[in-house]
Amino acid sequence: MNTYDWLRNLPVIDFDTICKVIEVSFNNGSRKDYFRNPLLQNFEKGEMISVEGVSGFDLGEVSLTGEIVRLQMKKRGVKEDNPEMKKVLRRATDRDIDIWKQNKAREPEAVIRSRAIAKQLNLDMKISQVEMQADGRKATFFYIADGRVDFRELIKIYASEFRVKVEMRQIGARQEAGKVGGIGSCGRELCCATWLTDFKSVNTAAARYQNLSINQTKLSGQCGRLKCCLNYELDTYLDALQHFPENCDMLQVTKGNASLIKKDIFKNLMWYILPDSNKQYPLTIERVKKIKSLNQQGVIPEELEAVELVSSKQPKEAEPEFVDVVGHITLRSLEKADKKKRQQQQKDHPRQAQGHKGQGSRRQHRGNQGHKGQNPNKGQQRPPQDNKK
Repeated sequence: MNTYDWLRNLPVIDFDTICKVIEVSFNNGSRKDYFRNPLLQNFEKGEMISVEGVSGFDLGEVSLTGEIVRLQMKKRGVKEDNPEMKKVLRRATDRDIDIWKQNKAREPEAVIRSRAIAKQLNLDMKISQVEMQADGRKATFFYIADGRVDFRELIKIYASEFRVKVEMRQIGARQEAGKVGGIGSCGRELCCATWLTDFKSVNTAAARYQNLSINQTKLSGQCGRLKCCLNYELDTYLDALQHFPENCDMLQVTKGNASLIKKDIFKNLMWYILPDSNKQYPLTIERVKKIKSLNQQGVIPEELEAVELVSSKQPKEAEPEFVDVVGHITLRSLEKADKKKRQQQQKDHPRQAQGHKGQGSRRQHRGNQGHKGQNPNKGQQRPPQDNKK
């Protein structure tokens, strides 16, 4: 239930005309309310603040500030100069947060106990959630019921059991799913738990306009009602269906009366089926209009002249099979490949190879000369000399 503040960077020109109301969310965004900021304190989104409650104070999170609050109030029909609008007290202190956490920890036990009391009184209702005020002086019991419930005796028992001021608030199955939360069939978090606040009625006609099969298990959400997302694209389908001719559910041809089974708004085709046959014939809108005009004139065409559809599916490429090459490559094979590579290089560049050979022979010749010139008499024995006196 987040709202993007696209007027956040709007500069303040006149402090007299600035919006003095801020939007505060409670219980992780499941409930929102508006509070007056008389002192024009500068609050940031996500900041915890203390506001006026019932005979005490409550703790909430700032969700919107500035000019966009006026647009939200206009959308919900809330007047900015409402004298009954409660005020912002202060920024939440550490003591306020500690008291708020202690009272929030009482909620799960209160839900279990309140359900047991309602069952003992044989009331046809279900306690969905209990929301405690930050100071613990008030508790709001959200319940679901098909009809009217007389809970005057129930309120007395709740007040004496929990020692709080009791407020009963009836909600629907969609609101309950938004409070509980979860993941939808699309793989994303539920719309009612994130951003959707206005729950419009959804009927099976929305599914029929979109050519969806009337399958209750697939069209129902976690709340047990039809999915809210069925209304998202309904206007687009209704605009596209305006181009299709009306009163064309039956066309007369020589083979019999062709019955309309579905409309494809993406391809602008209308599918018909002939009696005693399971084959489906796709017709263009122009062809359907022409056959309808001929039938009105008393002319019955011989054929429907269906459109030939070309499959857009491409053939799947054959995946390469796995081949085990362990042991196929050895050092000998690599040596042979290296030897062939050198022979090929010698054939391609014979002069360069001869030059390398000449340089190598010269180096060897010079080396031999160096060895001979170093010490020619090395290793030879001198003849013995006679030492005559």
